[in-house]
Amino acid sequence: MTLKLIPYLVMNGNAREAIDFYQKALNADVLFTQSFEEMPENPEFPLPEDAKNLVSHATIKVGETELMLSDTFPGQPHSSGTQVTICITTDNAEKAKLMFEALMQEGQVTMPLQETFFSPAYGSVVDKFGVSFQIFTEGQHQ
Repeated sequence: MTLKLIPYLVMNGNAREAIDFYQKALNADVLFTQSFEEMPENPEFPLPEDAKNLVSHATIKVGETELMLSDTFPGQPHSSGTQVTICITTDNAEKAKLMFEALMQEGQVTMPLQETFFSPAYGSVVDKFGVSFQIFTEGQHQ
């Protein structure tokens, strides 16, 4: 089983600018970037035209460390000071479930742990200390 903690920056429409900045300032390599337009459509959440080019997910590498970024999903609140979350990445969906359930004790679930188009088990939670975590399971959907 693998397990990594990755800082995740949630930006307010300027993720592309941040990626360019970190490329120059930290000599970062861009490993992956995807816009909201490149994601599968969800009829329950129609994508506004002005949001299509925003970053839905990006990963950059600074030295030996990965850093993930995205823009806030259109219509979701963004608050400076809470834009940094920790992405717990594992390749074991059962371990992801156990960590998610432990972190949600006395905390608040912001997205239930569930299968998504990009992960067999993904969810987000704010723990009882106010720390935001994303639980991301790598690998094939179940």
